[in-house]
Amino acid sequence: MPKKLLILLLLLSPFCMNSQNIIWKTDINDAVAVSAEKRKPLLIFFTGQGASPQLQNEIFSTRDFEEWSRKNVILVKLDLSDPTIPDATKEQNLLLKNAFGIEEIPQVCFSEVTSRKGKTNFNKLGLIGYKESGVKSWISESDSILNPE
Repeated sequence: MPKKLLILLLLLSPFCMNSQNIIWKTDINDAVAVSAEKRKPLLIFFTGQGASPQLQNEIFSTRDFEEWSRKNVILVKLDLSDPTIPDATKEQNLLLKNAFGIEEIPQVCFSEVTSRKGKTNFNKLGLIGYKESGVKSWISESDSILNPE
């Protein structure tokens, strides 16, 4: 019995040690509703097949990012190459990509959102990509986009 328990613990420990409670919205309409409710800007992560994984692996998978994002933004992940999303959603995501001036992926866009009389308006705050200088530097630059002086 102890041997089985040890094996189980060894198998589960990587999941427990690196457990992330990050929730990414994948529908912009859901994200807009939560943004309005919580009064937080959107962090829209534009990505797709073949995009470099560094932003996800070195920034988004860290505990620092998890804690920062929970306090500051609503996370939205728009995968521009996801074959499982409906065509109307793909078109909407591409329109957002073009409206925000996203030229290469992966890229993050920060935006405030307002909704009035059934019309949603996005106010682009800034763009940021992968930074080799690490998560603390990435968060610092993101903070300066969200809270310019």
